[in-house]
Amino acid sequence: MKQRILVACVGIPVILLVLYVLPAPLTPALIAVLSVVGTYEALHAIGMNHPRIALYTAAIALAVPFWVYFGQPHEWGLLVLLIYLMVVFSEGFASGFRVKIDRVGAGFFFAVLISYCLSSVVRVGALELRTSYIFLPIMIPFAVDAGAMLIGMLLGKHQLAPRLSPKKTVEGSVGGLVAGLVVTILYGVVIRFITHVEVNFYFMAVYGLLGGVMTEVGDLAFSYFKRTRKLKDFGRVLPGHGGVLDRFDSVIFCAPLMELLIFWLPAFTKGGTT
Repeated sequence: MKQRILVACVGIPVILLVLYVLPAPLTPALIAVLSVVGTYEALHAIGMNHPRIALYTAAIALAVPFWVYFGQPHEWGLLVLLIYLMVVFSEGFASGFRVKIDRVGAGFFFAVLISYCLSSVVRVGALELRTSYIFLPIMIPFAVDAGAMLIGMLLGKHQLAPRLSPKKTVEGSVGGLVAGLVVTILYGVVIRFITHVEVNFYFMAVYGLLGGVMTEVGDLAFSYFKRTRKLKDFGRVLPGHGGVLDRFDSVIFCAPLMELLIFWLPAFTKGGTT
């Protein structure tokens, strides 16, 4: 528990610094680093032990956030994909069938899934009210995870999904949803006070509730991945948490939903305009 709190005390200010204070291009750089480490953890989990194919796959994960940030030029994205296909299958041919195609496919799937979904933070950061929206895709999963853990430890009695994650409880799940809702509403109050934008708190409540549900789905999805591979954690990068995927698994699911909700139900507007 102490390690988790210490990592949070260091990590959250670093994230806030990158998102709000440092130059905008450092946001895709942060997402790229998280994507590469997360992809490496996923490759290790599926047993992808071919170093060059793993390197090429990690390079895809590294490139996607910058591809998103610079406007997704179609021709460059297509060129990178074609080069990746050529070199990966060339390595596969040269290996004499030692590299299994299912692992190649799974590696590419996780690289794109992790990097493109996390890049929702980059896309949200390109919106007009960037400073109001950009922390939402990260804040809500963090709040839900913390609320679920604390309430589960204090009140948890009924297991939520014993085969996937024996420590998760129904009480913790409900506590996480409530925490996500409350923190999102409070965030709206703070943003309104600091920036004087108009805030639709009904939409903020939708963000908190649906984001909380997607957060818990993402957490269970990656628990399913770990159980099928007989893993306790994806890595040891973050003491008390495990790997990047152990900490950001719920963000991978929640961030794209937040991006959609922000477009469909914009909660922040200037000067009361709609």
